[in-house]
Amino acid sequence: TRVGRIIRLARIDEMPQMWNVLKGEMSVIGPRALMVEEVEEFEKKVPYFSIRHAVKPGVTGWAQVNYKHGASVEDALEKLKYDLFYIKNLSPFLDFHILLRTIRVVLFGKGAR
Repeated sequence: TRVGRIIRLARIDEMPQMWNVLKGEMSVIGPRALMVEEVEEFEKKVPYFSIRHAVKPGVTGWAQVNYKHGASVEDALEKLKYDLFYIKNLSPFLDFHILLRTIRVVLFGKGAR
């Protein structure tokens, strides 16, 4: 629908996840949470995929600000590279950088899509 497209473009469809952040189940920054079915599929097909679970899932992450949206196994492999970089280089500076890039994408539509 037209309203649905506007909600998605403004990225406000992600707002319910903030409840999970407040409950401590998610972080604002971290590897993107996936559906159980996706995790099961990718863990079978993508080596080291389970390492993503070393940190809490996030509403936004390094892969989201650097890689386009995609749900194929090839996309999962590329996003995993970014997630592993994030886990290895975890720091407040990197989190702040990701947050700024996320704001840029939300407000101006610039960045990875």
